[in-house]
Order: sequence, then C-alpha cells, then structure tokens
Amino acid sequence: MGMFDQVKQAMQMRSEAKRIQAEIQKIKAEYSNGGITVIAKGDMTIDKIAITPEAYDEVKAGKPQRFETMLFNVVNGALKKAKDATQAEMQKMMQAGGAGGLFGK
Repeated sequence: MGMFDQVKQAMQMRSEAKRIQAEIQKIKAEYSNGGITVIAKGDMTIDKIAITPEAYDEVKAGKPQRFETMLFNVVNGALKKAKDATQAEMQKMMQAGGAGGLFGK
C-alpha cells in the first residue's frame, strides 16, 4: 500500500469516525422514577432533568437523602439505557458494514 493510499484510508477513517460520533449523539434514552425524569444522550451526557413538585416533597419533609438517592438512581438508569442503546446501534452499524469497510470488509 502506497503513501497516498494510506493517507486516503486515514482520511476515510476520520470521516467515518465523525459520522459515527454524530449518530451516537442523536441517541437519547429516558428513565423516570419517583417524579424524576432524566434524558441521557449516546455520548453519555445528560440532555435534560425534569423534577415534579411531588419529588421535592422529600426535601421539604426533611429527607433530602432520599431525594438524592432517587436522583442518583434515575441518572444512572438513564445513562445505562443510553449506553445499551449506543452499543446496540454500534453493533447494527458494524453488521451492516457501516464502518465503511475499514474493519475487514
């Protein structure tokens, strides 16, 4: 493989990596419990947190630890769902040859 071919392949890989990254950022996973809803994205960032007034009742009742535990669990649940969805999407892309044939096609 010549130098030009190597550069061309590297550019293809970079382009494909950017495309995959953009697809991953489109993935969103929602998890709700106890009046708290969290939406996580495929890149493992939190897109949104919604908390109902009822969920705040724990804090008002002098039980902030319970609220913190619920929030912690909902955030982790959303991140797990986003991770699972991202892995499933990556698997589909690889099976469909979506990696541009760069990985052994």
